Amino acid sequence: MGFLRFLLVVLLAGCGQDGPSSQAVKVNQNLKTATVEVRELELTYSAEALVEAVRQSTVSAQIAGRIIELGFDVGDAVKKGEVIARIDERAASRALEASEAQVREAQAALANARASYERSKQLLAQKFISQAALDQAESTYKAARARVSALLAGAGAAATERSFATVLAPYSGVVSARHVELGEMATPGKPLMTGFDPSTLRVVAALPQAQVVAVQALGKARVEVPSTGRWIEVKQMTLMPAADPRTHTTRVRLELPVDVRGVYPGVYARAHFVVGRAPRLLVPRAAVFRRSELTAVYVLGEDGRPSLRPQLRQIRVGSAGDEHAVEVLAGLKAGERVALDPLKAGMSPPER
Repeated sequence: MGFLRFLLVVLLAGCGQDGPSSQAVKVNQNLKTATVEVRELELTYSAEALVEAVRQSTVSAQIAGRIIELGFDVGDAVKKGEVIARIDERAASRALEASEAQVREAQAALANARASYERSKQLLAQKFISQAALDQAESTYKAARARVSALLAGAGAAATERSFATVLAPYSGVVSARHVELGEMATPGKPLMTGFDPSTLRVVAALPQAQVVAVQALGKARVEVPSTGRWIEVKQMTLMPAADPRTHTTRVRLELPVDVRGVYPGVYARAHFVVGRAPRLLVPRAAVFRRSELTAVYVLGEDGRPSLRPQLRQIRVGSAGDEHAVEVLAGLKAGERVALDPLKAGMSPPER
């Protein structure tokens, strides 16, 4: 009985202590926190956008023939001038050889016509032939010279035709699609490969006409890529000089910096156009967590005691903000401290 009475006294003494447990104090002291503050923020108008390549092209065959080599596949990086495909050039080579043979024949005929023309001029000087005979020799010589020029042009065209059998990359980029397989028959105009230059990307968005004047006045915008969580500063903004008569919107091109990593054509993005500045209550994005329809933060030190267990508080956020902070419309006030690691704050032991 004496031992039980002693144990009851110890338990009652423990229950009567004020303040949080030492474990709670230690956990909360390790939490990283930030202060809710009012800061002047750029007001933006957000619009859905799409990333596209400034330089994107489909390389097609220019001659007929069987495809005998494919140097690259989808996703491969290609440098300017590298061979991306080869087409059987035997037919083009035979045509070139025939053209060159005709050129040699015409050149021999030209040499003969030139010699005949020179002899005719000498014979006319000696009064052995008439002027009409000289004119005929001159005409034959000029015709032979013209035929050589025509056949040389034809041989050049044949050589150019044969060069089309080797398909080169027009610029450095990445292969995004391959339209043929090895051994297929190529015909003039048939697509072979599609590629784009990843160093020159832009974002295209549709801007309502009511926002055009405000956007033009400041000429500043940022691009958010939700899939990567990145915010990218726009290098240049261009508003198209015409509006869509069906949607009453104006297309805007936002040039991205060179060599933006992790972004490629077709990626969904949001364009945030700056339309003004105003003070807003901001909380760090890292402190905000969402569960279904709940948007909340963990608030510390409501009564000035830093050892208090973080309190979960629901908040309402606005559309303003940037990659670091988000606007708070209700649920917080300036000066309050919030936990930057909601998961760790939620695991804090209860106060005893």
